[in-house]
Amino acid sequence: MERLLVLVRHGQSEWNLKNLFTGWRDVGLTDKGIAEARAAGRRLKARQMTFDMAFTSALARAQTTLDLMLEEMGQMGLETVRDQALNERDYGDLTGLNKDEAKKRWGDEQVHIWRRSYDVAPPGGESLRDTLARALPYYMSRIQPEVLSGRHVLVVAHGNSLRALIMALEGLSPEEIVKRELATGLPIVYRLAADSRIAAREILED
Repeated sequence: MERLLVLVRHGQSEWNLKNLFTGWRDVGLTDKGIAEARAAGRRLKARQMTFDMAFTSALARAQTTLDLMLEEMGQMGLETVRDQALNERDYGDLTGLNKDEAKKRWGDEQVHIWRRSYDVAPPGGESLRDTLARALPYYMSRIQPEVLSGRHVLVVAHGNSLRALIMALEGLSPEEIVKRELATGLPIVYRLAADSRIAAREILED
């Protein structure tokens, strides 16, 4: 039995390009983001990977990335679950602001704390710990059982919600997970043992 789980951060969004805090705001992909999504699908197809189901967030940039990947793999119509538990971290009052503008308003150190600490939330928003508090239980109750049953599962979501899944998979500490960078559009392939531990891990790069 192959217990296959693939995680993909959505392709570059319009607000990624503009260096804006995006959070739960619904924005589209750039041309580069579309190309990244299609390339991710081609990489998986080249490895002859097929999937039994997919999970994604309630936000368009993740859903579009998934759709483009499935199109490249010839798996359109795959059973897909969309849930806001996998949404990006909510940046609250920072949403829509340019990151450099935010530094001018609140100072470099404060913005760095909001972005890179584990448990300090921006005004009106979520900390990484808050994001983990909704994404981790969802992974444990909905996604992991599918993988352990032998289904091949694809998850397309966001940098911070995927960090929650990676924290659980790899047993990382809060200090370790805040340092983990996730590139857009690069599939991370996990093969799990029966006890949910990682048997193999690979990032599919060119």
